[in-house]
Amino acid sequence: MLEKYEWILSRYQELTEMISQSEVIADPPRYQAALKERANLEKRVVAYNHYAKLLEHLAQARQMADDPELQELAEPEIAQLEKEKAEAEHTLQLLLLPEDPDDARSVIMEIRAGAGGEEAGLFAADLMRMYEHYASRHHFKVEPVSLSETELGGFKEAVFLVTGENVYASLKYESGVHRVQRVPVTDTTGKKQTSTCTVAVLPEAEDVEVQIDPKDLRVDVYRSTGHGGQYINTTDSAVRITHLPTGLVVTCQDQKSQLRNKETAMKLLKSRLLERRRTEADEAYAQRRRVQVGTGDRSERIRTYNFHEGRVTDHRIGLTLYRIDDIMNGDLDEIIQALQMTEQAKKLQDLAANGMEL
Repeated sequence: MLEKYEWILSRYQELTEMISQSEVIADPPRYQAALKERANLEKRVVAYNHYAKLLEHLAQARQMADDPELQELAEPEIAQLEKEKAEAEHTLQLLLLPEDPDDARSVIMEIRAGAGGEEAGLFAADLMRMYEHYASRHHFKVEPVSLSETELGGFKEAVFLVTGENVYASLKYESGVHRVQRVPVTDTTGKKQTSTCTVAVLPEAEDVEVQIDPKDLRVDVYRSTGHGGQYINTTDSAVRITHLPTGLVVTCQDQKSQLRNKETAMKLLKSRLLERRRTEADEAYAQRRRVQVGTGDRSERIRTYNFHEGRVTDHRIGLTLYRIDDIMNGDLDEIIQALQMTEQAKKLQDLAANGMEL
């Protein structure tokens, strides 16, 4: 693994020299590519330099320990440096783990009511509120795309953008079936009911990845209905886009501007086309998506929210937390971090199995 870092240091130095050359500066695509690659390597370079300094300090402390008069002074320092060395080595290993190329992207989230009727729709609204609060905590921006309301104020379907830095890195773990167990507001008997919603998290597609021929689109405009406040039913601002070759249909009606709705609908269409392309090209990716989202049946779930017992259980890692109110108010960090650590541990095991250790 140290050989890998030697290559990283060499490449980082090469890129540093490259971005100062006039011919590279005069070529914007090449210059931007070099800047991006250098920035991606920088955290690894900083971590390795820190590790190298620890090794140097540790060697000096051990030399001190060879002197009987300094041994007592050096031993605590050696113990502390050994601890820091182990932590630094772990960090270096994590920084070499394969990265998900989508992690830095914004996302499109789709929440759909599953089994449970009106209660499932109400739970869909609760989930959207949970993600809005989570986004606010992390300074992400939420922008509704299409909201299909139920009579009681829930959602049959809620589609929205979440934009910011590294949004997908956190929210990708939310894809799947979410199950709720509670007494519905519509139930007068006090009997607990189990309902579900499906959540899909799609990385936002970049323009260079998905090129769409305008001739392949049918764009319809119509008067908005449902969610939207004072602007609903005042203008034909809602937009429906059909991608003729695939039959994919997307809608956006939450903005008062028809142009803005069209721009947002195109983002959604490109992300769905990107997902479809990946699914068709990569069976492993397709299987992962099927496992994440499933059909919405009660037996397929990644997480259960039990309001009577005040607990939330993530079934993928067996984590149960008894603070459902905090979680429904967007405090998902403990769950998401546990999922990230589990994924990292699995990747580290794979690296070790391939002999990639310091």
